[in-house]
Amino acid sequence: MFHYVYILKCRTDRPYIGCTNNLKERIERHNKGYVPATKPLLPVKPISYFAFSNKYTAFDFEKYLKSGSGRAFTNKHNFV
Repeated sequence: MFHYVYILKCRTDRPYIGCTNNLKERIERHNKGYVPATKPLLPVKPISYFAFSNKYTAFDFEKYLKSGSGRAFTNKHNFV
């Protein structure tokens, strides 16, 4: 089973970063308005995702992307 860290582009061009073990279902939940954090920012579309075999590595990478240096990383590599 894989765990995914994903980046979504919101209606306001603001990126949203999340983590899940079912990427397709999670993106559907975002677009149906079931996720409070992105509900006012709909529609969202996936920009990029990263797959990990270890969920803790995925959680750590998500935390990194949400940090200052992680935001710099995503900007440098044009993920947002």
